[in-house]
Amino acid sequence: MLWASDPNNEGETDLNMIEKLTTNAGQFQDEVLKQILQRNAETEYLSAFLGGHTDKDLFKSKVPVVNYEDIKPYIERIANGESSHIISAEPISELLTSSGTSGGHPKMMPSTLEELDRKTFFYSLLVPVMNKYISGLDQGKGMYLLFVKPEISTPSGLMARPVLTSYYKSPNFRNRPFDKFNIYTSPDETILCSDSKQSMYCQLLCGLIQRAEVLRVGAVFASAFLRAIKFLEGHWEELCSNIRTGQISDWITDQCCRNSVLRILDRPNPELADAIESECGQIPWNGIIKRLWPRTKYVDVIVTGSMAQYIPTLDFYSGGLPLVSTMYASSECYFGINLKPLSKPSQVSYTLLPNMAFFEFLPVEGGDEEKGHCNGVLDPKCSEQQDETVDLVNVKLGHYYELVVTTFTGLYRYRVGDILMVTGFHNKAPQFRFVQRRNVVLSIDTDKTNEEDLLRAVTNAKLLLEEFDCLLTEYTSYADTSSIPGHYVLFWEIQKRGPIDVSKLDSTVMEACCSAVEESLDSVYRRCRSRDKSIGPLEIRVVKPGTFDALMDFCVSQGSSVNQYKTPRCIKSEEALELLDSRVVESFFGSKAPHWQLYQLATH
Repeated sequence: MLWASDPNNEGETDLNMIEKLTTNAGQFQDEVLKQILQRNAETEYLSAFLGGHTDKDLFKSKVPVVNYEDIKPYIERIANGESSHIISAEPISELLTSSGTSGGHPKMMPSTLEELDRKTFFYSLLVPVMNKYISGLDQGKGMYLLFVKPEISTPSGLMARPVLTSYYKSPNFRNRPFDKFNIYTSPDETILCSDSKQSMYCQLLCGLIQRAEVLRVGAVFASAFLRAIKFLEGHWEELCSNIRTGQISDWITDQCCRNSVLRILDRPNPELADAIESECGQIPWNGIIKRLWPRTKYVDVIVTGSMAQYIPTLDFYSGGLPLVSTMYASSECYFGINLKPLSKPSQVSYTLLPNMAFFEFLPVEGGDEEKGHCNGVLDPKCSEQQDETVDLVNVKLGHYYELVVTTFTGLYRYRVGDILMVTGFHNKAPQFRFVQRRNVVLSIDTDKTNEEDLLRAVTNAKLLLEEFDCLLTEYTSYADTSSIPGHYVLFWEIQKRGPIDVSKLDSTVMEACCSAVEESLDSVYRRCRSRDKSIGPLEIRVVKPGTFDALMDFCVSQGSSVNQYKTPRCIKSEEALELLDSRVVESFFGSKAPHWQLYQLATH
């Protein structure tokens, strides 16, 4: 198999596999596409374009490059009970809900049982790479804070759930080899607890009890790790009390959690409780990670893409420990790994593994990172000519591309929506820096709000102003991560048909506007906001009349064209934010959390 690995090796075989894959990247890519087409040529989807043929050139000329809306009807047919053979010769075993959403519902990506083995292979490569750069990782444990999310049962009986929830609940995770590099402080029962608060508390408690053994700490995303630190700030006294008495708090009612924690919390330990209290009692909490877990060598969290906004906060709490982003993956597919894990976050590049999927790339025009001087983000325009896709081994250094994948699980020439820049090569395999999601303007946690979603939400909310004879004339936004949890901020310039003192707007109406925006955003945002508490209440900051004229003047002074200027819908520039904040006359927050259910189906 293209992704087979030796489960009994000590890392050397996996490193050799990386060298083999990257040295022969072109051959592996051709073989991957050949296998995918031979397996699936007779599916309803592919046969409509290829008539049973499996030629690569025919595939690239006849099968269209697609977005989610193009393939959504096929996936929904499977979710509603039709045969997997619509898109895949292998049975679809579950649907993975993506955090990239539009229209209020999560995208659903097909997956198979075999894909779990491919992911296990992928994970097996991460620790051997780390061992090349940091020694002694076999002399202790990892405190990884991992969580499951809500899942639903579709009409077909297939489960639809986030990709990490799928993996943590799989036999591949539960039966993983417990070698000396793969021991966590969190028992599986605490990770699999569906109550996020109980899960967080129990995992932190286990991590504190085993603090002397912890060599690395982390979570999947920077936002989740910082949420855990904030939770620790609010619960450290109770945690210390549990450690001191050897008893777990009564509100931990999940019996599997209780039993697994009590196996670790097996006796009173007042000395440990005193030591933890001594550190947590010091204000401020700078360097708290190194102080609580003094043997920690690095923080393992994704800090690329939208997670880069959390780097200063992570540096504060970690005391300058290396921030390591080990992998690049999504619901569609696991893509690549970071072969230089100690790189600075701004310099992280991922090497795409050519056996994971067939990769193509749509060139992005105008890949100048300084483009858009006012908001500091790319405004990429991708080629719509399907024959302009570039194969993995033919991308060019310094060029920007949108990633397109063909997977073993039923996605064919699917636009992932990620914009990548080629930074170098490892053997024949290119290395990419993640630049941004196409058209995503706001993100705090796993939410990804694009311009269209934001416009729709604001349009719904501004209707509430009309009965008060007020108009919303302009708006912009930014993701405020200066506190934990972060939250969305909207800057609104409001005009009344006649004189108005915008500093005296009715707070009830403005709070209702906040709630209307939140209710109109997609289900991932609403879940993060309401269930996970990983996003704080949305804020509307009302600015003085003329503020957006001043914003345009500022953007033009920074190089934007007067003729082509459009109000940026998300602000990244610190100077532009300072300008907007200097003109705020009043702020309002949503008073109630939005409904968060994924669908009107029973949750599990």
